[in-house]
Amino acid sequence: MPSPALEAVNHTLARIAERDRDIRAWTSIAPAAARAAALASPEDAPLYGLVLGVKDVIDVAGMPTSHNSPLGHTAPALADAPCVAILREAGAIVLGKTDTTEFAAAGRNAATANPHALHHTPGGSSSGSAAAVADGHVPIALATQTGGSTIRPASFCGIPALKPTWGLISREGAKLYANSLDTIGLYGADFGLIDRIAAVYGMAPADPLPDRLKIGLCRSPAWGMAEPETIAAMQDAAARLRADGAEVVEIDLPPLFDHLAQAFHHILFREGAAAFLNLARSEPHLLHADFHARVASLAQISDAMLREAYDQTALARIVAEALLGQCDAFLTPSAPGVAPEGRGPGNPVFNQMWTQLHLPVVNLPLYRVKDALPLGLSLVGPRFADRRLIALGQKVLGLLGANRPLDL
Repeated sequence: MPSPALEAVNHTLARIAERDRDIRAWTSIAPAAARAAALASPEDAPLYGLVLGVKDVIDVAGMPTSHNSPLGHTAPALADAPCVAILREAGAIVLGKTDTTEFAAAGRNAATANPHALHHTPGGSSSGSAAAVADGHVPIALATQTGGSTIRPASFCGIPALKPTWGLISREGAKLYANSLDTIGLYGADFGLIDRIAAVYGMAPADPLPDRLKIGLCRSPAWGMAEPETIAAMQDAAARLRADGAEVVEIDLPPLFDHLAQAFHHILFREGAAAFLNLARSEPHLLHADFHARVASLAQISDAMLREAYDQTALARIVAEALLGQCDAFLTPSAPGVAPEGRGPGNPVFNQMWTQLHLPVVNLPLYRVKDALPLGLSLVGPRFADRRLIALGQKVLGLLGANRPLDL
């Protein structure tokens, strides 16, 4: 009898051969190693038979980590990053590396196309991972998020995603960009798969959900940048949740939150300066101008400004947790609108505050608009309630339906 895991690998390879000339999700794959791993994997492993894509800023043993940069590593990594090793030990089959915005930060865009419309972006920086799951190459993939690089591509590509609580998954072996923001993200073909991965990472089991949900409608300080489809999606979701018996309440964030975008910028650029200072000095001619701009922030964003940004953020975390204690989760946009044309990463304006606050976020692939392009909404929960948020996402998706047409 054929090995189900081997069949999964062969199905994946066939799908990539059929589609990836157009999608360009992958930077490298290792078919022989994946087939060998499939044959060696015990069938009682928690992730048995799940083929995994890994964003190409995360080390995988035996494969180069290119970072989509001329400064990437051409030599194979000697060991898996812990976030990869844990999944491999649990039976996941590592197939290869997926394309990314340069260093998962700025600079060069990924070559990857949106599977739903090839002339549109899949979003960045986790471009290849999102597209690979959305196009049915693999059922699960690893992403990263510093601003919005997990949730926004999930919205653009129409897939479930989790941006976990900061620090729950080790970032060792992944390129550092902003130390207090960087987070390993998870993509899955459904929330059940994401929950299985979360369990393998040791995240706490979900507390029971209430019979009647209470959802906080949080437009966030960036609401003025929402496009018509996002405004319509929020209105439709709120109305349908109320019709299904949920309590939907308006969340008005206090003025403190109006200053978080500037605080985020100061933290991002100053921590980015620390991460890229060595390359700016040792390989200035190969480092993209975007990264030189971050290094230049050492002279532009003072230590006092950075300290204030950290303090504002810390205060906002306390206030956000108190507000989240009044409901099951916030419902908020995942992106300003649908995926724009081109290969740019998209605007993280609706994601970065939640990353900054270290809160877990799931993307709900709820709608299709315009050229059948997906559009998601986010649920945001309190820190360390990740698996409860996954269960809530699955319940809300069941109530509202996935990828339904949105009339504008």
